[in-house]
Amino acid sequence: MQLLADLISTLAAIAAAGYCLVLARRLKRFNQLENGMGGAIAVLSAQVDDMTRALERAQATAAHSETQLRALTERAENGAEKLELMLAALHDLPEEDEPRRRVVRRRHRHEAMEAAE
Repeated sequence: MQLLADLISTLAAIAAAGYCLVLARRLKRFNQLENGMGGAIAVLSAQVDDMTRALERAQATAAHSETQLRALTERAENGAEKLELMLAALHDLPEEDEPRRRVVRRRHRHEAMEAAE
């Protein structure tokens, strides 16, 4: 019985050693930089860094564009105010349908006689 227990313990130890060997190989392949998960993680890390830099550039560009857009909007509002004032001034002009009044200055007889001489 003792011999059977020792034989089963030895077989279990050999099976555990074999399982550890298989796990060690898988872990080595997992961590290889060329074609394993280690390489995939390195590539993803580099892509995250690139995306972070691209995001920072996009934010800077958006801030600059926002500043320009704000300035253009202010210019447009100022122009709109001027146009409103010009339109209001146009309402004071006589309309085209109305006849224009002419002011005719007539000379007095006395002035006409002096001019004729």
